[in-house]
Amino acid sequence: MRASTIGAGLIDYLTASPTPFHACAESARQLTEAGFQQLQETDEWPSEAGGYFLIRGGSLLAWSTKHSAGATTPVRMIGAHTDSPNFRLKPQPDLARAGWQLLGVEPYGGIIAPSWMDRDLGVAGRVAIRDGSGVAERLFHLDQPILRISRLAIHLDRSARDGEQLNPQQHLVPHWGLGDSAGDFRGYLAQQVGVPTEDLLAWDAMTLDLQPAAFFGRDKEFVAGARMDNLATSYAGTLALIRAHESEPAARTTQVLALFDHEEIGSVSERGAQSALLMTTLERITRTLGGDREAMHRALAGSVIASGDMAHATHPNYADRHEPQHQIAMNGGPVLKINTNLRYATDSVGAAAFSLACEQAGVPVQRFVVRSDLPCGSTVGPVTSALTGVTTVDFGAPTLSMHSVRELVGTDDQRMYADALTAFLSPA
Repeated sequence: MRASTIGAGLIDYLTASPTPFHACAESARQLTEAGFQQLQETDEWPSEAGGYFLIRGGSLLAWSTKHSAGATTPVRMIGAHTDSPNFRLKPQPDLARAGWQLLGVEPYGGIIAPSWMDRDLGVAGRVAIRDGSGVAERLFHLDQPILRISRLAIHLDRSARDGEQLNPQQHLVPHWGLGDSAGDFRGYLAQQVGVPTEDLLAWDAMTLDLQPAAFFGRDKEFVAGARMDNLATSYAGTLALIRAHESEPAARTTQVLALFDHEEIGSVSERGAQSALLMTTLERITRTLGGDREAMHRALAGSVIASGDMAHATHPNYADRHEPQHQIAMNGGPVLKINTNLRYATDSVGAAAFSLACEQAGVPVQRFVVRSDLPCGSTVGPVTSALTGVTTVDFGAPTLSMHSVRELVGTDDQRMYADALTAFLSPA
């Protein structure tokens, strides 16, 4: 598939996925179109070979047993995450100050706050609403400019240009109207989702930048947009699982895709990578294949997990912030991420497995390590590796402006990313 086609697919995926909940819904849509069946965790799962998935909030696990050879078949799994840094609305957000109506928000994850200022912002997420005697969930996406975090004019504080003086409680409060009394966000949101105000019980509401993702550059060799970290991997992983499911691989594998919520804040939740969700799902998959816990552990002993998150491309204006012997080129191919202190889970065995997948796909592979005098970020890789005891490799696609409201990736990298992941799930 041409790079531009994959790039256009990524743009569509980003547009459809303003929140982790929507990302799961979009991956679910694509999987369903490819013949995968959604399962509920409360149901008994079918034993027929095929493609299946489940959704728990902002996390999705999908798998194919079409190419399994029984319960002890090794697993090839792609791990990624659906969440990105943003501002999330507080439970009682309505404020009034200096004749303005504002909404209280809380920063989520490692946000680069200045990049969110002076931009048109919408709101999206999930609401819990009264449904008879119970509670129902509903997604919403208000893709209209209703919020703005305005910067202070330079004439009033010249020290504020670099954002170092920004206090999130005081300076990063979006405004959405005029008035001496607070507005009514609950009533506004209830109206938008079409329920009585008293039936809107709670929300998971987060802000989003309304500038659409788009090709960028003289020759459209880049894609610019929000939430590349880590929806670019979520999209490539979904595409790779569908392709692998539809292929006829040389080796027998059980193929799994795990898209976790809450990676940006440590993965500790009922649906994060540190939860029981993955191991519970793997055990239940094993049972559908006729096995027990013993069979599952035998399968995992021969398995490999590829933990995908975005990688730092070498920045042309800050080349000195990168390890000199490990420069990462945009559109230079997938990136193995290595850290001696295991902030990335890659070891030589995992690196070899991913390198062979890239070789099988006919794409180059790059290798990233952080400078020895800088701290290193992390991924879901070390977490899933520790929980499962499975050989794990961390990898990514080159990115600039990571954690900014608008990030940049290479167009051709997206094709190579998807090709490498497809080969990883279906080793020769």
